[in-house]
Amino acid sequence: MKRAVQNLLPALIGAGLLHTALFTDLYLRYVKAGLRPLLIGSGAILLLLALTTAVTPAGRRPAGHADDHGHGHADDHHGHDHTGTPRVAWLLLLPALSMLCFAPPALGAYTAARANDKPVTVQRGFAPLPATSPLPLTLTEFTERVRQDRSLAIEGRTVRLTGFVTPAGRDGGWYLTRIVFSCCAADSQTVRVRVYGRPAPPADTWLAVTGTWHPHGTLGTPTAQAALDVRDARPIAPPVNAYTDDLPLTPSS
Repeated sequence: MKRAVQNLLPALIGAGLLHTALFTDLYLRYVKAGLRPLLIGSGAILLLLALTTAVTPAGRRPAGHADDHGHGHADDHHGHDHTGTPRVAWLLLLPALSMLCFAPPALGAYTAARANDKPVTVQRGFAPLPATSPLPLTLTEFTERVRQDRSLAIEGRTVRLTGFVTPAGRDGGWYLTRIVFSCCAADSQTVRVRVYGRPAPPADTWLAVTGTWHPHGTLGTPTAQAALDVRDARPIAPPVNAYTDDLPLTPSS
């Protein structure tokens, strides 16, 4: 590739990073929100590198020059220029352009079915639950209460959970699921709550589900299943914080 095209690659990648991190929430499909400043910095450095290289004169040795030991060299022994970048490097333009032109696909049920479950953190004590009904909880909070809260505060309480639909298997059941990033998409883990009382909606549908704990196992012990008897399930737009297990933020208009 010509020198100008070589400069185009870091410029496109840098512009893609800056566009994604500064003007959209799409970067959250790659990494956690806390890494946004690093993405912005990386994009700026790549653009600066491309600009610096573009305005710096290219140094070329004359054909047949002599090196420090008096040996002559020919830049082109057979009439061919071997100093260029291999043609396969053109393929690097595709991911660079995709960052500017195409939104990355969101992780969903396919990924969740193959990712590891997020370990449940051991809790030494639980604060009293507010009297709000239905009570909004994350999938993690609901699971921790079901399996560890010996005060049985979750028993009989109507809760609201949000997540996307993941098929549970051949029996037609399904899970309400969240994918959680520890750092980025490569280390994603899942949090799942089994849902009873309603046929499975289409996979990857985001829902706000209201219901009560489905009795299975002994509540407040590890034998209890993180499961919900659904009373109401309403489709919602995917939240901005889709790759955390937080209470959902409303997507920006």
